[in-house]
Amino acid sequence: MKGLQNIYHHSYTFSFLLVFLVLILFHPALSIYVNTLSSSESLTISSNRTLVSHGGVFELGFFKPLGRSRWYLGIWYKKVSQKTYAWVANRDSPLSNSIGTLKISGNNLVLLGQSNNTVWSTNLTRENVRSPVIAELLPNGNFVMRYSSNKDSSGFLWQSFDFPTDTLLPDMKLGYDLKTGRNRILTSWRSSDDPSSGNTTYKIDTQRGLPEFILNQGRYEMQRSGPWNGMEFSGIPEVQGLNYMVYNYTENSEEISYTFHMTNQSIYSRLTVSDYTLNRLTWIPPSRAWSMFWTLPTDVCDPLYLCGSYSYCDLITSPNCNCIRGFVPKNPQQWDLRDGTQGCVRTTQMSCSGDGFLRLNNMNLPDTKTATVDRIIDVKKCEERCLSDCNCTSFAIADVRNGGLGCVFWTGELVEIRKFAVGGQDLYVRLNAADLG
Repeated sequence: MKGLQNIYHHSYTFSFLLVFLVLILFHPALSIYVNTLSSSESLTISSNRTLVSHGGVFELGFFKPLGRSRWYLGIWYKKVSQKTYAWVANRDSPLSNSIGTLKISGNNLVLLGQSNNTVWSTNLTRENVRSPVIAELLPNGNFVMRYSSNKDSSGFLWQSFDFPTDTLLPDMKLGYDLKTGRNRILTSWRSSDDPSSGNTTYKIDTQRGLPEFILNQGRYEMQRSGPWNGMEFSGIPEVQGLNYMVYNYTENSEEISYTFHMTNQSIYSRLTVSDYTLNRLTWIPPSRAWSMFWTLPTDVCDPLYLCGSYSYCDLITSPNCNCIRGFVPKNPQQWDLRDGTQGCVRTTQMSCSGDGFLRLNNMNLPDTKTATVDRIIDVKKCEERCLSDCNCTSFAIADVRNGGLGCVFWTGELVEIRKFAVGGQDLYVRLNAADLG
């Protein structure tokens, strides 16, 4: 009888293990993932061990691009069948072989290569460690280092979100941290199988007037978002009206930054810069591939300097460059050859009296190097303010009652303008009464 009980006992144990294994295999969400690294632990290439965020969306570990001999420490989407990398620690300092270790040393994360040489580090200045330090991969893909007793984001010693590579994830900030002086920008991979820093960047520029996004290829400015008017960027009409994504722009004494948040956590979205382009991609389960939501440049009117001063680009006209009413091509011969880069000039000079305004709809506003802002809430008041300055050439208004900046006034040439089919903003151009008809 005792032998029979043992048989039953082993049978129950085997059945339990079988059910447990089936649950793990067919319900990955029940799998036991580790998302933290303590000061007594390490990740190595040889162990093939990884960290997986709570919820199983992101995974951190070592990877080697196909056809390459170099190794990198990175973060990728775990649930997406198409391997998609969101962050690379040592993008410009790869491991030359399969010897690599990630560990905590003092209050720093360090990546060691052959002969224990430091390949990459969080490079924090030493301080008295008041409690054990751990590294954690958060559910949003942020890899952080913190004291084990402090889970508050304000207590992070270091976070990967402050050092983006080519991808902006939800809740990740793009722009300036004015407390540290750090400018968080996106920089493309050199190629699809080489994570090292490429030539295309996307960043917030505050040196040209009002803040706006600039897409650069090396030193060449390819595309701009239009200035921030307090409510939106006038040159990104595609981002309006989404019910699953919320955009946020912050400008105060501590930061000038942009971020986005997914209100539907089952949808993945990322902003990724690649060679010559910026792409917004989304992935909706159970899809097996990313969908292109939008890309920049989008069309022939996106590149800067296509149409010169006092002209604008419009996709539905031929040629695409158009002089603003009251202006004529500066170089008619070049204009006839569909080269609008030299722009247009006034047919009659402005006067300090008797002028009026031409309203242009759905515009990406001009470069704001010569612009000033006044918190006026009424178009008529903006007109009066512009007419009182003989140098004022145009204005646009974003209602301060809805969070807008008020009136933006230009006193120089109007450059880098384009017209959209929808979206954009109204631009009021000052003209002589005779040109207004």
